Amino acid sequence: MLNPFDIIIFGGGGDLALRKLLPAMYRAYQEGNLPQGTRILPSVRSAEQRDEYIETAHTALKEHLGQGEYNNKDWQAFANYLVPVLINVTEADEHWDELKTILSEHDEDKSRVFYLSLPPAVYGTCCEILSTKGLITDTSRVVVEKPIGYCGESAEQINGKIAQYFNEEQVFRIDHYLGKETVQNLMALRFSNSVFENLWDAKTIDNIQISISETVGLETRAGFYDKAGALRDMIQNHLLQLLCLVAMESPHKLNANSIRTEKLKVLEALRPLVAEQVDDNIVRGQYVPGDLGGKIVPGYLEELADGPSNTETFVVIRAHIDNWRWAGVPFYLRTGKRMKKRCAEIVVEYKPVSHNVYDDSVGPIQPNRLVIRLQPEESIQLTLMSKRLDNLEMQLEPVTLNIELSESYSSGFHSDAYKRLMLDAAANNPALFIHRDEVRQAWQWIDPIIERWQEKGAPALYRAGTWGPVDADELLAETNHRWFNTGEGA
Repeated sequence: MLNPFDIIIFGGGGDLALRKLLPAMYRAYQEGNLPQGTRILPSVRSAEQRDEYIETAHTALKEHLGQGEYNNKDWQAFANYLVPVLINVTEADEHWDELKTILSEHDEDKSRVFYLSLPPAVYGTCCEILSTKGLITDTSRVVVEKPIGYCGESAEQINGKIAQYFNEEQVFRIDHYLGKETVQNLMALRFSNSVFENLWDAKTIDNIQISISETVGLETRAGFYDKAGALRDMIQNHLLQLLCLVAMESPHKLNANSIRTEKLKVLEALRPLVAEQVDDNIVRGQYVPGDLGGKIVPGYLEELADGPSNTETFVVIRAHIDNWRWAGVPFYLRTGKRMKKRCAEIVVEYKPVSHNVYDDSVGPIQPNRLVIRLQPEESIQLTLMSKRLDNLEMQLEPVTLNIELSESYSSGFHSDAYKRLMLDAAANNPALFIHRDEVRQAWQWIDPIIERWQEKGAPALYRAGTWGPVDADELLAETNHRWFNTGEGA
């Protein structure tokens, strides 16, 4: 049973807090996972915001919770957990002393989770003030959002500053994709089912595709996104973390150190892409106006409204892991904005049968395929070849075994990655968080790609509402592969 804790959300009036963190905590309350005595302390920048915060939170929950989740009785109870505080995260003024008084009202041994829902540039300053004001206890943890920095050097500077005040065991670097229940199910699928784990290597698998596609454009993130781009925003953290979980060896135990050790081995085995290898194995793109769901949407430059830009909104990488298990198997990492559909999925394409005993009259025999879908729905699909049962002739066709996880589990539990990870931080369980060594190794692989792009070329253009530039299809065609796109097949 989780003990009572205090979670201080710096940036409590921001988009992430209102759209994701508060709904996550509300769901935790509904499921009985917020012990009595727990407090949620969102920080705001003005007295007016503090006075209005409860109503602001109320409005946000009604807007961002799913259908049927909100009810007034639960809201009234949940509101009692909220203690908004006035804090300037970059100035050590008297309001920090007021926060210290509030936190000291209860047991000093109570866990404190400092959630930095802030720009990474101010992580160090905020941690320094926490230390100066004596707010860091032995049971304190700090949660920081990724991506950390814009390159390996800047990430090291930020992580180094945090490390001056928190030891590594107290630092929880969050990647919300790792909190998705389907991602956790990936490990269960691999390590508790011999039918998969024994068919999980270069001898049986032809290629693996990991895709995260979005239909949205810049929304409110223009300032951040144009400096970051898809490579830093998505590949460097989300997709590389998913790659690690797909490719890693079985950990000795399911604890944080064992899992992180195996993930780090994958990152270290990634074949470096430098100079011409970047050109040969990576496609970057930028969307222009197009038809998305029957509506003409603007291009990236129109949304940016700030002059020309070579920032990529789409990336495909053909990666290889040079170890015994995966030698020769291409991993295709793909992400993009203004894509045809919103989805996140892992597609495992198996090799064809080694000897086909049927003649051509039965129809083409397609390789088996495992699809693990993370969003918008959470499902597992396995495509097999089967005889058609509607005639006497021997005719084969692919059939799909489909497990809709949301339908299989109807207990009222709401899958919420942030809820899972915030509760794990409160329970001091770092298994699903990212170690500093992983951040360092990921940037070591990404930095040469950024350097090459700064030297050469511009992104290919693709119309909004499509699956990206034609070059991305041609990259796969070079090795006789095709994209599996949600709802469209191979």
